[in-house]
Amino acid sequence: MSEQIKWEPKAFEKYQKMLSKIPLFHRELTKQVVDRQAPLNAKSRSAGQVEEPDIICAFLAEVPMQFYSLMIRLMDEVGFDYRKYEVKK
Repeated sequence: MSEQIKWEPKAFEKYQKMLSKIPLFHRELTKQVVDRQAPLNAKSRSAGQVEEPDIICAFLAEVPMQFYSLMIRLMDEVGFDYRKYEVKK
């Protein structure tokens, strides 16, 4: 098993709040994907912890387009500042 990386507490709190708002049917899959990708994002920038940009970029890269508008609405609700990381598709 690979070494665990810590999550910045405020970013993790926003992430947990966002997960709680995702429809139950998609919640576990979303958690698996973001829990895998956000630490990889942090490691790729040689960071010591997962921070808000890592979580945002994991969502933006991994969530299918049909759920994009819901994801953006939920990011707004929990206070994730996604705009500077958003790539127009």
